[in-house]
Amino acid sequence: MSLTLRQKAGATKSFKRHEKDSGSSEYQIALFTAKIKQLVLHLKKNPKDKHSRRGLLGMVSQRKKLMRYLKTTNESKYKKVIKKLGLKG
Repeated sequence: MSLTLRQKAGATKSFKRHEKDSGSSEYQIALFTAKIKQLVLHLKKNPKDKHSRRGLLGMVSQRKKLMRYLKTTNESKYKKVIKKLGLKG
């Protein structure tokens, strides 16, 4: 259940620092958010899929860690990412 290249590009286009960026915190948070949204839709259709639910919880945890890191290092970027993605901070 991974994102296609087109979905990945669309979800992270405005967060890339440069053309080949794949490691910045903003990019990774946007990517995790897109994956989380896709998994939530899957789990609504398949509520007994416990393995995917465990993966979802891991992604949410990893995104939370990245958001905490971004908040401590650069709060202005953190606020912009939160606002663009519609997350609560």
